[in-house]
Amino acid sequence: MTSSDRPNIVLVHWHDLGTHLGTYGVPGVPSLAVDQLAAEGVRFDQAFCATPLCSPARSALMTGRYPHSNGIIGLQHRGWEYADGVETLPMHLRRLGYHSANFGMQHESANPERLGYDEVHDARDPETGWQRADTVVDEAAAWLRAPERRQEPFLAVVGFFEVHRPYPEELYPPDDPDQVAVPAFLPDNAHTRADLAAFQGSIRVADRATGRLIQTLRDEGLLERTWIVFTTDHGMAFPGGKSTLYDPGIRISLIMRPPDDGAAYRREATDRLAAHVDVLPTLLELGGGKVPDEIQGISHAAWLRGGDEPGRAEVFAEKTYHDAYDPMRAVRTGRWKYIRNAEPGPRLVLPQDIEASPTRAGMGDDHLAPRPDVELYDLSEDPWERRNLAGTPGLASVEGELATTLERWQQETGDPLLAGPIPPPDSRD
Repeated sequence: MTSSDRPNIVLVHWHDLGTHLGTYGVPGVPSLAVDQLAAEGVRFDQAFCATPLCSPARSALMTGRYPHSNGIIGLQHRGWEYADGVETLPMHLRRLGYHSANFGMQHESANPERLGYDEVHDARDPETGWQRADTVVDEAAAWLRAPERRQEPFLAVVGFFEVHRPYPEELYPPDDPDQVAVPAFLPDNAHTRADLAAFQGSIRVADRATGRLIQTLRDEGLLERTWIVFTTDHGMAFPGGKSTLYDPGIRISLIMRPPDDGAAYRREATDRLAAHVDVLPTLLELGGGKVPDEIQGISHAAWLRGGDEPGRAEVFAEKTYHDAYDPMRAVRTGRWKYIRNAEPGPRLVLPQDIEASPTRAGMGDDHLAPRPDVELYDLSEDPWERRNLAGTPGLASVEGELATTLERWQQETGDPLLAGPIPPPDSRD
């Protein structure tokens, strides 16, 4: 494959979304552009982030390596950075002749030049200082209209501040609280409904901006040779979602729309297990490259091209640092979830933005009960992970096998948690 034959790649990522979209079965959500993108491509219904935290999640997405392997196991603005020698998606694609640009959010490094892009467009809204969707898309669309976009393959990574809290009404007019669908893991009351209504107002703004970006690609004749990838960093910023290893915290939107070049790509919804660490190796192979040995995800490229290659048997997730040290690890199969909590604490540790949310005000304090050391859930019978089956005699073999699988993954990927507590970045040598 020559440089001129390689497809363009546009990677769009939102903040704190999870799967709260119409295409993922949530009624009444104003997400028409993303829903249409899913209808034109592959929607992964069982896709998961590596961690339910902003910087570490993006680090896994952009390196194909788990946070404890790539070095970003906590928030970038709290001092965490990539380890020496870790390469990002634009670095890998540069070897294949790609020109790369980042627009808006990245949250991986205090030094954007460390990330390997040829161009970095900060794209901050002058009034709020946030990298809001409309401002980011304005810059990305102008870049896509340049004649140079037709002269070499490109990678455009487009990151929005949305749909992170807060949701000021003047920026994000809320939906009708009486019309929102309340997920089963949240209390259904006026507090939660008002919160979800504001959240969906932010979704509407981000979705319209995403639609403008896609329309620009269409108007410029770029859809014929461009892969569009849509995802988010982790689950929605509500209690029991973001910052937890339960499915509302780690299940993510992942949509891949193939080029309109006439090739027989898959365009369907799938229950095939997928992970953020799989995105980089998949894009490398779609771009005609080979996956380096240090990459810890798997490629779905052959399957996307119509092959019958098997996928994953399980996905892994981790949490180490967010507002505070809170180490835990998990393995999830199609049916089972096994979580090992490395430190005592409450059942849910709420990030500061969730602690201050309307939903928190209406939920009581049951989440402050002590957490168990081990959690085991049968997702086929208990999809919201309410009944911990750890220690059940009849499930000893299942629990033991998952524990072994999790520890093997930790060993193979060099998880420092196996050696004991992990110090904060300002304590490391």
